[in-house]
Amino acid sequence: LASSTFAIVRTLRRLANRLENLRDELDLLDDEDIEGIDELADEYEEDAEEESDEKIDPKQLKNELQDLRRYAELAARIGHNAKGDTLLPALKIAFAKAEELGAARKVVIFTESRQTQLYLYDLLTANGYEGQVATINGTNRQPHHAEIYERWLAKHEGTDRLTGSRAIDMKAAIVEHFRDEATILVATEAAAEGVNLQFCSLVVNFDLPWNPQRIEQRIGRCHRYGQKHDVVVVNFINLRNEADKRVYELLSEKFRLFSGVFGASDEVLGALESGVDIERRIAEVYQTCRTNADIQAAFDALQAELDAKIQARLAATRQALLEHFDEDVRSRLKFSREKTIECLSQREHWLLDLTRTELDGQAQFDPDKPRFRYSGPDARQGWYNLDWKTADEADEHFYRPDHPLAIRLIEQAIARKLPAAQITFDYTNHPSKISVLEPLVGQSGWLELSKLTITAMEVDEFLIFAARTDHNKPIDEEICRKLLSLPAVAGGEPGNSPDLTDLRKAQVEARLGEIDTRNGQFFDEEVLKLDRWSEDLKLSLEHEIKELDKQIRELRRTAALAQSLQDKLTHQKQLRDIERRRNSKRRELFDAQDAIDQQREELIGKIEKQLKHSSETQPLFTIRWRLQ
Repeated sequence: LASSTFAIVRTLRRLANRLENLRDELDLLDDEDIEGIDELADEYEEDAEEESDEKIDPKQLKNELQDLRRYAELAARIGHNAKGDTLLPALKIAFAKAEELGAARKVVIFTESRQTQLYLYDLLTANGYEGQVATINGTNRQPHHAEIYERWLAKHEGTDRLTGSRAIDMKAAIVEHFRDEATILVATEAAAEGVNLQFCSLVVNFDLPWNPQRIEQRIGRCHRYGQKHDVVVVNFINLRNEADKRVYELLSEKFRLFSGVFGASDEVLGALESGVDIERRIAEVYQTCRTNADIQAAFDALQAELDAKIQARLAATRQALLEHFDEDVRSRLKFSREKTIECLSQREHWLLDLTRTELDGQAQFDPDKPRFRYSGPDARQGWYNLDWKTADEADEHFYRPDHPLAIRLIEQAIARKLPAAQITFDYTNHPSKISVLEPLVGQSGWLELSKLTITAMEVDEFLIFAARTDHNKPIDEEICRKLLSLPAVAGGEPGNSPDLTDLRKAQVEARLGEIDTRNGQFFDEEVLKLDRWSEDLKLSLEHEIKELDKQIRELRRTAALAQSLQDKLTHQKQLRDIERRRNSKRRELFDAQDAIDQQREELIGKIEKQLKHSSETQPLFTIRWRLQ
């Protein structure tokens, strides 16, 4: 309801349709079947509850159905939404302020409901923003999406911008359209994941999620590295609703989601186990509290509990930082960085180092920025940049692990046959503290690296370390990675490598166990989805048959009351046609049930075959190491 009346109308009607299906089934289903009705409620509950053994009360069901229909009709009669009417002048004020600050005239409007998204698109298009509004959601299948996508494909045909995935490319096309042409982007939660909107500095929360981490994700689409202006956040609050006001107070004051400091909420959100827990607690307040006094008391108790949790967790975190201030910790803290190259992630550093090694003599590397000019024969020549934003601005190739050139270089490095070597790593002169390596200073041993490929539901690749000291003490993966991050020199004869098979097998078995667990969960989810889908299809067909039965009963009553022979004959013909349709639907139901059951068996068999994985281990290198 906090989103829009259009959203609540659709929700109420869906609930009513569900109850109507249940009502029609009451005469045919036995008690055991009725217990399965609880599964339908799962679609409307955030948290799964155990199935109830209570039998459904037909009278109570009828009353609830009447209430839902009445509420839906009341909501449908509302001609306009006050929130939407308020949005229009609010946007004018916000745009004027953005232009005053030198920011772009752009805004992203977030909503939780697809129905509200469609309403806002029509509202804005009809009120001065025609051709300036774009939408992004989980499917992106509106007519304007197809137009945007086709233009984007034509523009970037033959370039490495195209990934081959329609979903990924569609998102990229919409974001580019918003950046270059549109003024307004109306987004559902799908846009809060995986898109960068730092060219936009105005965020409107048309409805506020109760999960603080989801709000942080929304703001983070614009409030991120590369943003040149202060991000302005506009929130829509129902000031007549005491609960809505307290929710906003909780999000604003306790979680500091709307403060002016970049990342100010990070430490607070990090102090909570899950934003879902907060969401559920807020839902309980809405469901159980009926007076302002009850609402105030419930939120006061929740805030007090959160304060205690947040302060305790922050105190423990600060103490841990003081006691274990290490390179790993430092890499996660926010520092002012002067050079762009220092802002790369560890994986991007690895990619840049590998590229520098593999392209020796074929590329010129910028000493201060993560870019290089490629002059070789195996890819397009020109500048390649690991920073997507500057690459886009300078019309350079965006270099990333899945870029064709990077893929070729990685495969080339993996395929290279490396003889065993002796490597001396220098920790003494390393500028950073790495606590896990300190006990190994002065020691030596052996390290083997292999690539493990597991083919099951999909292909997964892992790096497998097998390492030990000369004292036969195993070394775990984290220490191996830290060791290989140090500067080193090669020299000397390594000698004969010991047998590291047992260590390697243990790592392989651990990875296989992880894959089995993940695929087992996937199997359970797929079977459950298929069960629910098949049940919905059966209910739909049975509902159609019920409707035809109802028409037949009504037509028989009408025919019995007919006065003339002609009228009686007409009604009997109509009755015959409807009975034929009903009989056809019955046959269709039986056929559908058989087809569904067959499809279910085929899917289960297919998944079972895919779950039988195979694995391959490819040795990459073996070294005799020494740490000084």
